[in-house]
Amino acid sequence: MEITVVEIVGYLASIVVLCSFTMKDVKKLRMVNMVGCLLFVIYGFMMPTIRVGLPIIITNAAIMGINMYYSFVVKQS
Repeated sequence: MEITVVEIVGYLASIVVLCSFTMKDVKKLRMVNMVGCLLFVIYGFMMPTIRVGLPIIITNAAIMGINMYYSFVVKQS
């Protein structure tokens, strides 16, 4: 059984997102989570067909946008 590059990217994305939820500092959580979301977007584009990857791309791009908004636009006290 051979693991593919697509699977490696998917597993890496999952691990990074999972690790982000262990962060106590919200700013670090958002940054690490953005990296995980970006990896998931890449993973979505690597799927065999765009129809398979589109839900992954849309969801993670939206989550990444929310993280960016709260990290760079909203002033935290």
